Amino acid sequence: MLRVVFAFLCISCVANAKNLKASAVLRNNATGVNGLITFEESAEGILIKGNITGLKPGAHGFHVHEKGDISDPKCKSAGGHFNPFNKTHGSPQDSDRHVGDLGNIQVSDPLTTFAFFDKVISLKGDTSIIGRAIVIHEDIDDFGRGKFDDSKTTGHAGARLACGVIELNSGSQHRMSILFSSFLVFLIFVANQ
Repeated sequence: MLRVVFAFLCISCVANAKNLKASAVLRNNATGVNGLITFEESAEGILIKGNITGLKPGAHGFHVHEKGDISDPKCKSAGGHFNPFNKTHGSPQDSDRHVGDLGNIQVSDPLTTFAFFDKVISLKGDTSIIGRAIVIHEDIDDFGRGKFDDSKTTGHAGARLACGVIELNSGSQHRMSILFSSFLVFLIFVANQ
């Protein structure tokens, strides 16, 4: 009977742990760009949702950068785009793209809201964005198709207007901790039978 209870507990934790969630708070007093970006695992990929204020109308490059260092007010300490496979910059639909290439955010109102899926980034493994920075740029990302020197590396997206560190939500961390603890208890129980 105890074996069934432990197995059920582990299965329940695994089911809950599959739906990891993360978020990043964007703040930049100098530019006035602020917001909240959330990331959630789903069957369609990572669901990315955001609410941002302070952006001028138009398209703005939106990328995951390699470092979670946002100490520089211009977000330069976040490094380049997250690119663990050393690929060329591209659009989210391109097979040859940086992992961190998330395209553009379209702005028409003072409060910008958006939601879309990405199948390349993840919240665990080699393409995990946890601990990295999300960055909103001043200009449109040309997806590496422009004639500028930096088109193939940054999409010529311009200055970095705001950035935030992507962190797992505490609920996800708690579920992972429960999963690990339950699994260890289950292994000890089975070993003692």
